[in-house]
Amino acid sequence: MDQPHTTRPCAEDILAAEPGLAPYALPAVVLAPAPEEPAVHQSSVGGPLLWPADEAWPCCDLPDEKSDSGTPATAMVAVAQVYRRDAPGDWWPEGKDVFQLLWCPNVHWDPPAPHADVSPVAEIRWRDSADVKRILTSPPLPVRQEDPDYGYTPVPCTLTPVPLIDFPHPQTLLDGELIKSVQEYAKATGDGSDVITRVAGIKFGGWPTWHLTDPYDILCLTCGAPCHLLFTVASDHTTGITVGRWGDFRIFACPAGEGHGYVFDQH
Repeated sequence: MDQPHTTRPCAEDILAAEPGLAPYALPAVVLAPAPEEPAVHQSSVGGPLLWPADEAWPCCDLPDEKSDSGTPATAMVAVAQVYRRDAPGDWWPEGKDVFQLLWCPNVHWDPPAPHADVSPVAEIRWRDSADVKRILTSPPLPVRQEDPDYGYTPVPCTLTPVPLIDFPHPQTLLDGELIKSVQEYAKATGDGSDVITRVAGIKFGGWPTWHLTDPYDILCLTCGAPCHLLFTVASDHTTGITVGRWGDFRIFACPAGEGHGYVFDQH
């Protein structure tokens, strides 16, 4: 399936047509998947993680569709691993060069914050690859999980970085005339669909997509400040991931920093 970034005009052409978008431009890196067996030192979806042999693997003990009690706890599955060299940007904590996302391969209808309703419960890790001396080679398997076709067990894929400039959903804009102009341009350019402000996929940075509602602020659970988008995992045929109604799983970060935690969202 083509992702929007493969058919979108370049940022220069977008800004030439819609110069009012310039203040809203944000850097992003889309990580295009290919169904190949990744190695532990590669950025990947569903591949082996650079996980220390002496660190406990995350498990989930929250109630889900397979267990009303959440017991026994089940191992999470590796969703994505990204090396800093493939997605450089201001989103990296100092001294870290590996990002890892894992989630429970089951639907959770009402998990506690910061997790999203009707969504996998997720864990993230930032690492300095130089600190990992011995790698866990056989992580535990889930004792229960949704049917593999459900979409929470990724197909192993390698990732190729595609840096780009990202633009927000038109309703995020403050000028009514600009909103109308961008909507008309997006419709004309995208053959009826919006490939200007709907760049999803596996993405670091940029703007969130909005499929079901108008945009709204995702607030930090610690201080209440509006968060910025950190990472996106979109539903995709190549990776085999399906979240929500063919939507996106998003991770938002507080501008105050890593100490305020993250907010997980599905849209």
